[in-house]
Amino acid sequence: MVVFDASTLILLARTEVLEVLILNFPGQVLIPEKVREEVLVKDSEESPQITAMIRGKRIGVLRVDDRRLLQKLMEDFNIDLGEAEAITLALQKKGTVVATDDRNAIRACKLLKIDFITAIAILIRAAEKKLFSRSEALLKLDKLASVGRYKKSIIADARRQIKGG
Repeated sequence: MVVFDASTLILLARTEVLEVLILNFPGQVLIPEKVREEVLVKDSEESPQITAMIRGKRIGVLRVDDRRLLQKLMEDFNIDLGEAEAITLALQKKGTVVATDDRNAIRACKLLKIDFITAIAILIRAAEKKLFSRSEALLKLDKLASVGRYKKSIIADARRQIKGG
């Protein structure tokens, strides 16, 4: 099971990785309600794709009720409500991975011993599983680099991994 925060869901949708991931992922793909609100902003390029996946039940939407825990996570780790809801769902559903590219949410996952994955790591795994050719994966990495906020060293390392060396 994987729970997405808004930024990673948007990054994967914009780079045309999300649908391939969902079609080839054996577990559940979930988002909290706040993430649904954040990604379904009118007129965003990824909104129709994500809406269709939610309507088609390929992405599940769950409600998070533990307001006290949400507030504590937001304060302790300086994260927004969407990231706090994703982490809370992961805490509630053992064995869940949080898909996040938010630095503070990653720090929270590390401290709380929650597995996490980034958009770049998802792309690398998809390339390793041959869901994309190397050249396709490199083009998607270039798009991720242009729409995401990644250090050049992270992009360079991902490029090496995709090229197989």
